[in-house]
Amino acid sequence: MARTLAGDASERRGDKDSDVENSATLTGLPLRSMVGSFRNGLARSDALMRRLIPGLAILFIFVLAVFRAGELANDHTQTRQSAQTTLSLMASVVASGLALPEEGLPKTGYRTTLKRILADSLPAGATSKGRIFLVADQAGRIVASAPAQPSLESRPISDILGPSQPLTVFGARAGVLPVAVDFGDGAGDVQSLVTVRHLEGQLGMIAVLQPESAIFSKWRDDLSANVTLFVGTSLVLLAVIYGFFSQASRAEAADDMYAATRGRIDTALTHGRCGLFDWDLSRGRMFWSSSLYELLGREPKDDILSFGDVADITHPDDIDLLGLAEHLLESGETLVDETFRMRHADGSWIWLRARGEIQSEPGRAEPHLIGICIDITEQHELAEQSRMADLRLRDAIETISEAFVLWNLKNELVICNSNYQSLHNLPNAVIKPGTPYKDVMAAASNTEIAPQRVTVRQRGGAPEGSYEAQLEDGRWLQISERRTKDGGFVSVGTDITALKKHEEKLMESEKRLKATVSDLQKSRQTLEFQARQLVEMADKYQEEKTRAEAANKAKSEFLANISHELRTPLNAIIGFSDIMTQEMFGPLGTNRYSDYCKDIYSSGTYLLNVINDILDMSKIEAGRMSIETETVSAAAAAEDAGRIVTGAATEKNITVTADVASNLHVKADKRALKQILLNLLANAVKFTPDNGTVTLKAHPRGDKLRFEVCDTGIGISARDIQRLAKPFVQVENQFTKTHQGSGLGLAIARSLVELHGGSLSIRSEVRKGTTVSFTLPLAEQDAA
Repeated sequence: MARTLAGDASERRGDKDSDVENSATLTGLPLRSMVGSFRNGLARSDALMRRLIPGLAILFIFVLAVFRAGELANDHTQTRQSAQTTLSLMASVVASGLALPEEGLPKTGYRTTLKRILADSLPAGATSKGRIFLVADQAGRIVASAPAQPSLESRPISDILGPSQPLTVFGARAGVLPVAVDFGDGAGDVQSLVTVRHLEGQLGMIAVLQPESAIFSKWRDDLSANVTLFVGTSLVLLAVIYGFFSQASRAEAADDMYAATRGRIDTALTHGRCGLFDWDLSRGRMFWSSSLYELLGREPKDDILSFGDVADITHPDDIDLLGLAEHLLESGETLVDETFRMRHADGSWIWLRARGEIQSEPGRAEPHLIGICIDITEQHELAEQSRMADLRLRDAIETISEAFVLWNLKNELVICNSNYQSLHNLPNAVIKPGTPYKDVMAAASNTEIAPQRVTVRQRGGAPEGSYEAQLEDGRWLQISERRTKDGGFVSVGTDITALKKHEEKLMESEKRLKATVSDLQKSRQTLEFQARQLVEMADKYQEEKTRAEAANKAKSEFLANISHELRTPLNAIIGFSDIMTQEMFGPLGTNRYSDYCKDIYSSGTYLLNVINDILDMSKIEAGRMSIETETVSAAAAAEDAGRIVTGAATEKNITVTADVASNLHVKADKRALKQILLNLLANAVKFTPDNGTVTLKAHPRGDKLRFEVCDTGIGISARDIQRLAKPFVQVENQFTKTHQGSGLGLAIARSLVELHGGSLSIRSEVRKGTTVSFTLPLAEQDAA
């Protein structure tokens, strides 16, 4: 058989597309399609029938119930009609039998004779089924009854049938009517069918009564039997429906479970990097699962692979498929576990591990090798990495300065470095992996490290930790021993001779430290006392701060009120002095009056500016100053401020220049920005000597616009810069003051800048000049 297989395999390598394989493939594909379509149709119809059968059964029960209810209603109607016909006929027959001459009824024994005649007139079975015959005289009083009803005799018939009864008036023409009859037995009114016939002579009428309970007793029995049979049938059918639905639900759940299980298996095979195979050893054909195709980067196929197709992508150095097949067929072995490489679709090699078992289908002799292929490429790479890591670990252990040794769970040597070997003077023969601990210790010549002999049993029960040992040459070692996760031990010996020498020095230092600690405790007590004093001082400071804030607020409110009171007379003084200076209503006389008026105008204007500054500062400090931001042209604001200070600068021959691009815009309050620039330029002109220069610049920095006001004035010392920009603060005092001013201009400018979310800074050098800069947010068009 092996030779035949080899010949077949060689022939298949030469001719892969034989006519037999093509015909099998062409015949098998339509058959598989038809089978698949038939299975899908069955699955769809099965699901439809599972939902349809319970509904049809319930519909059948409903139709059956409606049909039986119709039949019972028809029987009820027929029973009533039959009873009415019978009552009418019997009433007519009995009425004709009682039509006797009046002289035929004796005076004595009248009622007895009437009862006998009534009994003779009754047909056979007339009083069955609850029928009652009542005979009344002309006065309407009952004189005879059959069967005998003593409780009804001598009673007016109107008491029984009711007053104004059509039956007593019309008689036979009224027919048979349902009437609630009181039989006088204490049971109340009984619904009955009644008919009346008028008689001739001294007899007034005859009434025939039959309770409906007696009329419909047989119908009720039939109704009970039908209801019982219907309920029983319905319960049985519902039980069958429930069983069918339960079985259908279980079948559907089983189908869902099968589909889910199959999906999980397919997902597990795909994500588990493995695939199934079925190798027909006798024919040399092989089936692969879709996951195995995907594992090799190939398109899944339903076709059967030939032996040559698989051999072409198998690495020849790893496995001989032909030899494997011959070996399995000749030796009779059933289990296979092989590792080999196969070519990926991108040209790379994939390591696979194939594990399978030979099986034969019942009734067929062809053996099939069925199994699974697992991608172990990562394991091979990890094994190589592990080997390299082991080499690196050995090199690292060898290069450390400490003595290192590792023992396994059986107290056998795993690895050690040369420092450990030289420490114990061990020969090379005993430092091989697997040497027992007792043999290593027996071969050690330097035993002073462990004063007592350590046996394997003592070592296994010893606690983890570290200990120190002194060698014969005076060196000290600290040996750290820890248990590994697999139950072994790792020991590291470190030279601590220098540390031991330091211990003596540390002992001496300890005494000095104790004395220092005592001093520190005393100092701590002193510091705690000082801390309590600081807390008390902080509380006092907080109280004083609160008072100062209240006083500052009162001051601001006072200044705001006073400023408002002073502005009104000052406006009058300034206005009238201006009118007098311009001599609008005629000359003043001497020129000295004109000079006085100019002095009054300039002084009033100065005082009004000071009051305005005080009022603005008080609003800012009181928190009543609000700004309304808008897009403002920086160049226009700079031009307005420069134009206002031009007069003062011209008097001192100072050059004022503005370097602001026309396309720069800021998000600010227009009036506040103008006041900031005006205050800074006015200060720069005020403190710049004659023939100086003042420059206003603006340039963007990120999303901010930075303004700078530079002058060549007298400058400010570094210790005075910290005090500036505070209300009413000036570098010169009242005795050395050479320039007018309230000291509020710079403070107002800083406060307005901070209200915009910016910051103001001052750089200055004495006798060289000052630069005041601040930043404001750029408008969106410039920031973009």
